[in-house]
Amino acid sequence: MEARLNMFGNAIAEKIIKRLGATNAVLKESPLPAATQELVKIRASQINGCGFCTDMHTKEAIAAGETSLRLNLIAAWREATVFTDAERAALELTEEGTRIADAAGGVSDEVWGNAAKHYDEDQLFALVSLIALINTYNRMNVIVRQPAGSYEVGQFG
Repeated sequence: MEARLNMFGNAIAEKIIKRLGATNAVLKESPLPAATQELVKIRASQINGCGFCTDMHTKEAIAAGETSLRLNLIAAWREATVFTDAERAALELTEEGTRIADAAGGVSDEVWGNAAKHYDEDQLFALVSLIALINTYNRMNVIVRQPAGSYEVGQFG
């Protein structure tokens, strides 16, 4: 499979990706736990069918010490006992935030309230921003059919 556009050799794409990367850098420095960030990125990428991001964030999570058991159960997190209550709240918010068009009214008060039990305002804003950012990356990669499988840990800094 070959990408429809070269996002890594186009001047406009490089400028946009650089700025999205700057947002990601702020999120990495946020008080939202790094493991939670990777779980969120992987779950949104699974929902959106973004192989490139699923490949990238799974590999990054493994490099950061995440277990294969937890990674294998992300898509079935509701039935899995390996996630904390806070991680489960983040995954639920990720699902509703990613599937925002599927539910009248967007994210439910119940899901928001559950996330707010586990995260302070800074962490919540980081979580909301992360969900929005990974959905942006997913959509770009899916639209251009960015191939998956060749990502190397740390490839983008």
